[in-house]
Amino acid sequence: MSNLKKITYIEIDTHAEVAQDFMEIMQDSSEFDVDYYFSKKIKDQIKESEQNIFLSDSSMILDQLKLKNYDLIIIGTVHRYFNTFQAVIQKYNSSVIVHNLNFMNASRLDLMRSIFKEDMIYRLKLWWKEGLFYSSKVYPKAKNLLVLDEELSSDQFKFLPLFYTKINKKPINQDLIIVIPGGVSQKRRDYNHVFKIIRNMKTDEKFTFVFLGKVQGNELKHLENLVLNLPQNVTIKFFSERVSQNDFENWMQKADLLWCPIQQQTEFFSQKEIYGKTKMTGNLGDAIKFGKLAVFPKNYSSKLEFIILEQKNVIEQFKELKNSHFNFQESYNKETVRKNLEKVLNSLISI
Repeated sequence: MSNLKKITYIEIDTHAEVAQDFMEIMQDSSEFDVDYYFSKKIKDQIKESEQNIFLSDSSMILDQLKLKNYDLIIIGTVHRYFNTFQAVIQKYNSSVIVHNLNFMNASRLDLMRSIFKEDMIYRLKLWWKEGLFYSSKVYPKAKNLLVLDEELSSDQFKFLPLFYTKINKKPINQDLIIVIPGGVSQKRRDYNHVFKIIRNMKTDEKFTFVFLGKVQGNELKHLENLVLNLPQNVTIKFFSERVSQNDFENWMQKADLLWCPIQQQTEFFSQKEIYGKTKMTGNLGDAIKFGKLAVFPKNYSSKLEFIILEQKNVIEQFKELKNSHFNFQESYNKETVRKNLEKVLNSLISI
C-alpha cells in the first residue's frame, strides 16, 4: 500500500457521471490509491462501491484535505464554491476538469453582467456567498487544466481519458432503433429538426425513435401531436419523467444508432459555448461507453471515426449505417484507457 500514489477526486458540485467514470476506471489500478470526496447530492447518484468515499461540502473540504497528504487533487467541477476551490488550489497540487472553456475565461465584467440576465437570485448567491468573481483566478492558478474531449486538448488543456466501452455487442432488432440521448430541450439540441424529419419521413422499413431524456413543455406537446400522426411502421418512445439509469442503459444497449442533433452553440452562465470547440457534449461519452456509431450535425467538428456527420437524407443514411461497424474495443477497452489515464495522472504528479 505504501508504494501507491495517493490522490483524491473532489466532486461537490455537478457531473456525478464523470466522477462515476473515474471511479470505474481507477478501481483496478495498481498504481494509485484514490479517495473520493462527494457532496450528498453526488454520492446519492453514485453506484455503490467499495472505494473510499467521504461525504463532504464546501465548508468541510479544506479541513478534510489537511488530514491527509495527497500527491494530487483532481477537482471534477468548478461552477460554484469558487472561494473554497481557490483556497484548495493555492495550498495543494490541484488539477481542474474544465467543462466550459469560454466560461473559464470570462472577465469580472462579463460575470457581473450575466448576474442580471437570468437565474438572478441563484447568481447573486454565487457572487455574495461563493466568490463568483474568483472564478477567473481559480482556473489559472490550478497546476493543470483538464478536458474530457481529446479534440479540445492543447498546450493549455491536457486530455484526461475517462471513457471506455462497456458494451460492444451489436443488437439484433426487428425495427431500426434510433436513440436520441439527452434531456429533450430545444436549448441544447435541435429537436424541431428531428420532429420535422420524422413527420415527413417516407419509408417502408420499421423505425423506432427513442427520446432518451425527460420531455416537458413545448417538446412534450410536439411529441404528443407527432405520435398521433405516425405511419404504422414508425414508433416513438419518450419519457415525461426523469429517465432511470436502468432504462437509459437498456435503451442505449438496444440502439442501432445514436442520433445527436446538438445545437452548434449553447450558453453557460450567459457565456457562449460551441460544442466540439469550447465545450464537450455528453453524447461523445455516450457513444464510446455503449459502443455506438453516432450521427451528429454536419456543422460539428470531429475527426473521430465513430462520429458520422448527418447527410441530407438522414433516414436513408440510418439504413446504410445499420450494418456499419467501428471497433471500439481496440481504442476504448478499459485496460487501455486506464493505462492512458494513469500516464496522465503520473504526469500531473511529477510537475
